[in-house]
Amino acid sequence: MSTIVYGIPNCDTVKKARVWLSEQGVDYTFHDYKKQGVPAERVDAWIAAVGWEPLVNRQGTTWRKLDEATKAGVVDAASAKALMLSQASVIKRPVIERDGVVVSVGFDDKRASDLAARLSA
Repeated sequence: MSTIVYGIPNCDTVKKARVWLSEQGVDYTFHDYKKQGVPAERVDAWIAAVGWEPLVNRQGTTWRKLDEATKAGVVDAASAKALMLSQASVIKRPVIERDGVVVSVGFDDKRASDLAARLSA
């Protein structure tokens, strides 16, 4: 089984998720948006799996720094994808996949037990 964690290494939520995965004994590959870019084909798969809304982090600094016209222009999957590809930091982190299937978008203590069940399935 292949687990991939997509994110940015200095993100606190990504750090927390990576520590948690290691504590659970889950082997994973880390995909660094800053070094490796955002894989467009995976964004398509994520949008198909969970919709575009959960993937756009409207609480983060990157979103808050966008001009109002850019924010207002994110209205559907195509516009969200374009923004995510141009501004990787706007993607809610981490996105965790198991065998090409999204098992989590974001990470917190509430999601940890659900994630544990999905990773052990």
